[in-house]
Amino acid sequence: MIKVTNLNQSFGKKTVLDNIDIEINKNEICALVGRNGAGKSTFINSLLGLLPIKQGTISINGHEVTKNNHEWKKEIAYLPEKFMLYPMLTGYENIVFFAEAVSKTADQERIEQILTAVRLWDDRDVQVKKYSKGMLQRLGLAITLYQDSTILILDEPTSGIDPIGRKEILEVLKFLENKTILLSSHHLDEIKQICTHVAYLTNGKMEKYTVESFLQTQNLGGFGS
Repeated sequence: MIKVTNLNQSFGKKTVLDNIDIEINKNEICALVGRNGAGKSTFINSLLGLLPIKQGTISINGHEVTKNNHEWKKEIAYLPEKFMLYPMLTGYENIVFFAEAVSKTADQERIEQILTAVRLWDDRDVQVKKYSKGMLQRLGLAITLYQDSTILILDEPTSGIDPIGRKEILEVLKFLENKTILLSSHHLDEIKQICTHVAYLTNGKMEKYTVESFLQTQNLGGFGS
């Protein structure tokens, strides 16, 4: 679970996050939504400990996010919008490299399971420089999933991908079990497909809705629209 209490973040005189209070509960898939510049990246970077917390607290599965406490890092995995991969290595070699960065030996059986789940097992021996954008995103997701963290933070995981690639990513996310996911997205259709809740950030404030209530509140139509 992600619990944020009285979070404030500002840059100079500009307040970006203003007394944010939100909980994202176990097994929820929550979309992080807001206009460009609303502060979504600031919120994500605060959750990941990349920005010092100026006021308030963040806890990840009961572990407070602080510079001196590293327990929370074991609970969370992050997929940035642009995952930095090694283009001259194959897909398989990339996931092994990142796996061995976490532990001394890579679990070969788990790698096969994850690459199969993201539909890359047949392309495991292809150099990443030959992958499509969708394949690159799926490989980044596979590397993120390898950590087997209970909480996933995904920053625009379908950005710039064609409709078929988006569908493949969403299908993987939809059928993950025992994962709590915070998903930054601009696409209402994918929010409707896989999300349970929406965290809407506007004017420094954040409100949490069910997907249906968010669509109705913002006059975006419901599931039947």
